[in-house]
Amino acid sequence: MLSVSSTEEKIKEAARKIFLQKGFEGATTRDISREAGLNCALMNYYFRSKEKLFASVFEEMLHLFFQGMITVLNKPISLKEKIIELIDHDFQTFKRNPSLCIFVLNELHRNPDQLINIIQSAKTQTALLFELQLKEAIDKGVVRPVKMQHVLSLLLSNTQFIFLGKAITMSTWQMDEEAFDTYAEDHKQLITQMIINFLFIPETAS
Repeated sequence: MLSVSSTEEKIKEAARKIFLQKGFEGATTRDISREAGLNCALMNYYFRSKEKLFASVFEEMLHLFFQGMITVLNKPISLKEKIIELIDHDFQTFKRNPSLCIFVLNELHRNPDQLINIIQSAKTQTALLFELQLKEAIDKGVVRPVKMQHVLSLLLSNTQFIFLGKAITMSTWQMDEEAFDTYAEDHKQLITQMIINFLFIPETAS
């Protein structure tokens, strides 16, 4: 017999998969219980409702993403290295979970307050060191005068879009998964060069 913690994790793992595929509205407790190999009554015993299970899973997924970002932002490395690592972090996150982009956008429209609360919590942990590094680089004339929120939006939106458009890209250019992975990796390098060359004054851009 599974322990309480392993049963809960099994349910959460199944819920993550189903919610990413179908979103909150499209997913049912029956879908999740079938994926977990458990009956609905047992699932309801642990999480009471689809709403509570979703809240738990959704918050965990977002915290996992933001915690990785916070780790990079707080590293004792140069601003340029940090930006390159942030792009790679976002890219790898969405590569592992390509449905996460659409999922987050859908939930932002469905329940913006929940997502905003999590983002506000993450923002308080990330703002100081990165913003200080950026301000120092701007003051030294190394970086263009661009606000931190614009920099982070540039990084996130450019990496997200590769995976938001995955199905269309694969269909239009007749790619299989291997070909798309190669395309995505090449595109990541282009994004990195583009953002570095835009932010850093030409004499310092690499």
